[in-house]
Amino acid sequence: MKKTTLLFSIWIGILCVTVSQENRSTIQPVSPVNQSTLFGIGKAFLNDSYLSPLRYNGISISLMHDRIKRTPYFSGNLLLQQQFLIQTAITKNPTASASEYYGNLDYRITGFYPLFATSNLRLLGGGGWEASLGGIYNVRNSNNPGSLKTSTNLNLSAMAIYNWKIFTFRWQLATPFAGIFFSPEYGHSYYEIFTLGNNKGTLHFGSFHNQRALRNYFSVDVPVCNVTLRAAYLGDYYNTHVNELITRTISHQFMIGFAVESLNFGGKRVRHNSSLPSAYY
Repeated sequence: MKKTTLLFSIWIGILCVTVSQENRSTIQPVSPVNQSTLFGIGKAFLNDSYLSPLRYNGISISLMHDRIKRTPYFSGNLLLQQQFLIQTAITKNPTASASEYYGNLDYRITGFYPLFATSNLRLLGGGGWEASLGGIYNVRNSNNPGSLKTSTNLNLSAMAIYNWKIFTFRWQLATPFAGIFFSPEYGHSYYEIFTLGNNKGTLHFGSFHNQRALRNYFSVDVPVCNVTLRAAYLGDYYNTHVNELITRTISHQFMIGFAVESLNFGGKRVRHNSSLPSAYY
């Protein structure tokens, strides 16, 4: 009787371990995404010698969405960041006798690899790809009132993240080192370029000799009750010098919004994940 009881206990133990392992195997690993949506307001400065020799400045408004996710590459150490930025500006010349309107859409995807880490500080470096589409419109000009601003670049980036008490600070820099941007020649009308097909010399290889840009981003996360408040400074500098034309756009913005950690997953990981049952599937 004792032997039977002992064998039955061992069999029950093996069965429990097997079932628990099977249950754990059905749990699909999911990486959380740190994402934030920020609204910004600040100052913008525009110099475009194609439209005017004067410098225009005024108010700038923007909306930015930022996502950072851990990837399975390099043993799970590689972080992937995506940034979407919509920016507008209303500016005037020094005598306030004319206005320029600026708009831009910008998308960036960047990979970061940790270079140095302690319990509170992380330094990361990497690179990625960026594309932007926008333009400047001058209300005074009648012949050539607008200037198209579009480019695509490969970027170098660096990031530092520091935790201090309840605060999390982040400082990030990015600059392009190679790409392509659009710029007409002086007096080259857009009617000639897009209607008559005279577009020779409008696309240029961009690097440090004719294109310089820098994005400076600093943020701080503050937990408040059940939400995380994110306040940030965003500084953008972009300058090109080609075809005897100089373009320079500068903006300084204070941004504020909310940051969250979310689980984004789909496919079989939604339908067969016992630890996170779906309310839909």
